[in-house]
Order: sequence, then C-alpha cells, then structure tokens
Amino acid sequence: MKTYKKGLISKKYAEERIGQLKKIIGKYRYERLTLNKEVISPEAEDALKKELFDLEQEFPEFVTPDSPTQRVGGEPLKQFKKVRHDERMLSFNDAFSKEDVNDWLERLSNFLGRKISGPFYAELKIDGLAIELVYENGILVQGSTRGDGEVGEDVTQNLKTIEAIPLALTNATVNFPEKLTVRGEVFLNRKEFDAINREQVKKGLKPYANPRNVAAGSIRQLDPKVTASRKLDSFQYDIVTKIGQKKHSEEHEILRRIGFRTNTNNKICGTVNNIFEFHEYWSRHREKLPYEIDGIVIIADDNSVYNSAGVIGKAPRAAIAYKFSPKEATTVVEDIKVQVGRTGALTPVAVMRPVNVGGVTIAHASLHNADEIKRLGLKIGDTVIIRRAGDVIPQVTKVIEELRTGKEKEFKMPMRCPIDGSKIVQDGVIYRCSSKLCGARHRESLYHFVSRSAFDIRGLGPKIIDRFLDESLISDAADIFEIKEGDIAALEQFGEKSAKKIVKEIENKKKAALNRFIFSLGILHVGEETSQLLAEQAIEKLEIRNSKLEIADILKYFKNLSITELQNIHDIGPKVAESIQSWFREARNAKLLEKLDDAGILIEAVKRRAGGTRLKGKTFVITGSLESMPRDEAKEKIRQLGGDVSESVSKKTSYVVVGSEPGSKYEKAKELGVQTISEKELLEFLK
Repeated sequence: MKTYKKGLISKKYAEERIGQLKKIIGKYRYERLTLNKEVISPEAEDALKKELFDLEQEFPEFVTPDSPTQRVGGEPLKQFKKVRHDERMLSFNDAFSKEDVNDWLERLSNFLGRKISGPFYAELKIDGLAIELVYENGILVQGSTRGDGEVGEDVTQNLKTIEAIPLALTNATVNFPEKLTVRGEVFLNRKEFDAINREQVKKGLKPYANPRNVAAGSIRQLDPKVTASRKLDSFQYDIVTKIGQKKHSEEHEILRRIGFRTNTNNKICGTVNNIFEFHEYWSRHREKLPYEIDGIVIIADDNSVYNSAGVIGKAPRAAIAYKFSPKEATTVVEDIKVQVGRTGALTPVAVMRPVNVGGVTIAHASLHNADEIKRLGLKIGDTVIIRRAGDVIPQVTKVIEELRTGKEKEFKMPMRCPIDGSKIVQDGVIYRCSSKLCGARHRESLYHFVSRSAFDIRGLGPKIIDRFLDESLISDAADIFEIKEGDIAALEQFGEKSAKKIVKEIENKKKAALNRFIFSLGILHVGEETSQLLAEQAIEKLEIRNSKLEIADILKYFKNLSITELQNIHDIGPKVAESIQSWFREARNAKLLEKLDDAGILIEAVKRRAGGTRLKGKTFVITGSLESMPRDEAKEKIRQLGGDVSESVSKKTSYVVVGSEPGSKYEKAKELGVQTISEKELLEFLK
C-alpha cells in the first residue's frame, strides 16, 4: 500500500512535508556517508527516503534537483584524490512490498510503452560499499568509491589489499578491451566483523554498529596496512564498458571467467512471481549466509530494455532494490488513545499511519504509561521510529523532532475512565480506573483467562470473546465451559465446523496446573512467577497425596492466609500480599470459583521436578528474548536446579539475565547495582 494518494492529503501538506524530509534526509546522509556517523538506523533512513519518493511520485511538481531522490552518495573525502567516473554511478530506488514491485513494473511499462514482465536478474543486495575498478591491458590501474555518483575517491592502494579483487585479468580466451571498467561491492563478512568488535571491546572501545560501517571506514583508511588487516571481501556485478554483452546475466558470467568473484546465489527470474519466491527464500535463509544482505536487487535482464529505460533521478528505471521487511521504520502518530486493561490500568496506545515492520502491517503500539510518553517527548502528530524485531511487540523508540510542523498536540492522561466514567487514581507511574466493575476490566480479564500462560484455549481470541459477550453467551469465565456447539453455530459468520472446533478445544482445556489456574484469575500484581510460588506453597502446605486438587480447598486455603503468612513466601511483599488476600476474600470471586468447580474444571498439583541444588539461594530475573530456548523453559531449568525466578528486580535479586530487546528491568538492575549476565553466561549456570 502506498503511503500517499492524491486527494487524501492536501497539496500544501505535501509541499511542506517534502521540504522537511529533504532537509532531514540530507542531514542524516551527510553524517553517515561523509562523517561515518550513524544517527538513526539505515532502515529508518530508508523509510524516510521511501516516504519522500512516494510523495514526489504523486506530486512531481515539487521534485527539485537538490532532492535526495536525485542524488547518489556523499561528498568525496578531501584526503583522497578525486576520481571522475566515465559514467555516473547510480543507486537504486527501494521497494518494501509486492505492491511496490508491481508499481515499479507498471511505471517502467508505461514509460517504455509496452508491458515488461521478464526476464529479470535477481541479485542478493550486499550491505557494503559500492566501488569501481578500472583495468588497462588487463592490469588494475584505478579503484574508486562511488562518492556523489559523478566524482568518487581514489582508493586504489586500499582495494589492492582485498584478495577477491584481481590485480590482473587472467583468462586469455576472453577478448577484453584495452580499458575495462567494472563495478561491485566491498563488504565485511560476519566472522571478521565479530573478530574486530571483540578487539574493540578488549581495548575498551565502543563496538561498531554494523559491518557496512567497518567496510566503509576500512576503505577510507590512509594507511593500506590498516585496510589489509580488516580482511575485506568483494563481489563484482556490473561491466560498464561495452563489450557486446546483451544480457545482465551474461555480464556476471564474463566477470567470473576473467577472474572476478561473483555471487553464485544470484538467479535469473522469468516472471514477477519468481522474483517474489526468490525474495521470500532469502528473507528466510539470509542468516545462513556468511555476510549480511538487506534485500535483493531486481534488474531487467535484457540490456536493451535497461538502456532504453534510462535514469530517473538517482536510479535506473529498469532496476529496483526490493528490501526485506525492516526491523525499524518511520511513521506518524495520528492519535493517542487510552485502553483499560484487565486490572483497570490505563495504557496509552499510539494510533499510527499503517506501516510494515518486521513483515507485518502495524497501526498501533503501546506507549506503556505517561512517563514513557514524557521520556520520548512524544506529541500527537509526531513522526516516530517504530521497531519490531522477531516476536517482540512494536515499540516507539524515537521521535524525529526535526519533522515537526508546530501543529503537534500534547497528550494528557484522562481524569475519568474512558469506559465507565469512574474516577482515575494514580498508583506510582500507573493510572487506574477506581471502579472494580469496569466493563473493560471484565473483558480484558476474559482475554487473560484463555491466554497461553493461563488456560491456553487456542482459537478463542479477543474477537470471539467479544462476540460471545455481545451475544450474551457468556458473562464470566466459567460460562465459557458451558457453551454448546449449537450456541455458536447459530451465530452469523460461524458454521458447524468452526463451532465444533471451538467447543472441542474448550473441552480439552478443562484441566490446568495449579500455577496456571492461579495466574488465570488475573489477581492484581500476581504474574506467572508469583503464581508458581503460590502454587508450590499450597501444594506443600495442603500435603497433597495425589495430583488432584479441589477448587473449594484452594479457596479455603488462600482465604485463610494472613498477610504475614503471604509475605513469608519468597518474593511476595506487602502490596502483593494484600492484593492476594483481598481477591480470595471477595464474595463475587468466591462465586466464580464455585461456578468453575461446577463446570468440571480439574486442578492438578504439579510439583517441581526433582533436580540439583546448585542454584539454591539464587534469584534470577529474565528480561528480553532468549535465542537458545523459550523463556519459560529457562525459568523451569533454573527452578530444577534449586534457583528462584522473580518477575521484578530488587536488591535481593542475584542475577538479571539480559536477552535481546531487554525491557525496563535491565535499567532497574543497573540502578540498583544488581549483577547482569548474558544468555551465554546463563547457559553456563544451567550446565
């Protein structure tokens, strides 16, 4: 989906936005390409360029020669001799979706006056530095960077240190001209990048952000010995000199035959669908490559088509870079709405202009609390960087203040609950609805009850829960287990097949371990870890002789626990203890437990498996995603070795395990001076 269409935005807005984008992109590009300073991620910068490109496509009257879409690179560095390229070194426009690719082909076909549907040559897009090599009589005489496309830097001596670049052309069976100009990419593979960063850390220096920055910095070294030490690599992909080549794929074959290293993963794609298949394959398998790629380059394989299409701005019309789904992108926060959760907590949510991040289209992102909005300096109408890596929820990470127009609005938390109008009370950084019967809280509690960490009723998501509530099929969690197939099949958009599937899944989930059952109740301040601790304490105190537990016994046990007894359980403080006691002593909650018992819910007393005692007395907190195992598995292994797992960081915490994308617990650990360890160090504990 395109970002903009005429008629949806005003001409005045387009003109103002284009002016802002040109200024900020120019600033970022100068800092990245000329100063080797990365202010925002390349992915976020690409998103800004794509927005500018889309705007200029819809409003071509605002395209100016100084637009970043009309330029290629940065200014040549002063310490190197300048080199003027015989032919301008171009860059590529970007595509981020199948629709973008189809739009590109439509523009190309319209320009040429005939449909272009293949064949294409698809290349892996190496995340490196573009270079040009000039050979005279088969001998390398000059190597240069792209620079601004017209003029680059003479880095011949540095390029000669790269083993993949031949100093002399070797195949006598190929008739190459007296002067031959080729182009390619210099890059650093993952192994060498990791080795360089290890050295940086040893020296007490900051690690490099990515291999591309190291490659660019290495090529711009005044001492070739420094370049040689970096063990750079290179692929060549283009022959500038006309030697009778009719296809781009043919150029790759010629390059290989005369001694250049070419990428053997590149492929001829006969159709657009072949392009999509190639892109999808490498999107899934790119981590297996020894070097980094950020997409594929699609080129019309027929050179006559490529040459006839010419150039638009900084890019050839008959080629495009089809990027992989970015982890970061930019978008505009159009509104901030407040959602009321199952515990009555108010959460501000950013309503954004839809943007594709991490392979999915995102239009909403949690802003967590008022303090987070203040930390970001976020206003309604701001352009922001949004990040989503793996299965991590979308996060707003930065506000691009330079793109403000002055029309942005401050956000303030409401004084009354947006659901039932009750007074809002503040609990630390959390704003909460004062009404215990808030409709939104009730609805969220049902979502929580069926979630994976609770009763794990698959297929019974929020939309179906909402429908069942709206149709008066359920009024509480116990009613879920009383639903019949006919009740569901009678509803519009539900058939017998889907009804049968839902009821079967519900029936299969009438059994739950005690810790999951406690967690499903949605008790304020009681998460998975506290539920586990409460379950273990109950199983021990009730002296369970078999694996079955009566719900009535569970209610009686927890109802009679004093605040002091609850606080004697590891990791439970006064606030949590009060919340637990209050929940079990409230009449309507006791009634819910009775209804669950009547519905045939079975509770299992699952005891912790016997294991070692090596971690006895140690408390762990895990923040962020782990690569080697799911977090639940890591927690279970810690418990098996006698250790404890907590949900919050305190001075009593022994270690905070920091995975990828860590949350606020990492900052809390640093604040309290609690020792942090990596996933690798955790695995050493678990051996």
